[in-house]
Amino acid sequence: MNVAFMSEALELARQAAGLGEVPVGAVAVHDGAVIGRGYNRREIDADPFAHAELIAMREAARTLKAWRLVGVTVYVTLEPCAMCAGAMVQARLSAVVFGADDPKQGRADLLSGHNHVVQITRGVEAAASSALLKDFFAKLRA
Repeated sequence: MNVAFMSEALELARQAAGLGEVPVGAVAVHDGAVIGRGYNRREIDADPFAHAELIAMREAARTLKAWRLVGVTVYVTLEPCAMCAGAMVQARLSAVVFGADDPKQGRADLLSGHNHVVQITRGVEAAASSALLKDFFAKLRA
């Protein structure tokens, strides 16, 4: 686990917020190098699948030229939703490190109980991740 990778995910989340997207950022890491980056783009792309994690994983798969993301860790600022957790299992992702828990939509529980289990580390830079989300939604409501 490397806090620098989560810092990069936080910077991507800030970029998303600047574009009016929910501020979630993700980086995919393999052998100590970032091989995929993403931030939420659902509004910009009019795409329900344009979640930060999925974008980072797609870029990682292209970099590795393989759909199996064995040995890859995704650092993401928010607990993965059911769709992203399912994709992580299907991609054979090795691990996910996330910042803020998502009590409404988060489904890290779906990362285990299958033939492939994704290792989970939660709470890395949780305060910074939560603050980004709280500020974003406070501005939306104002």
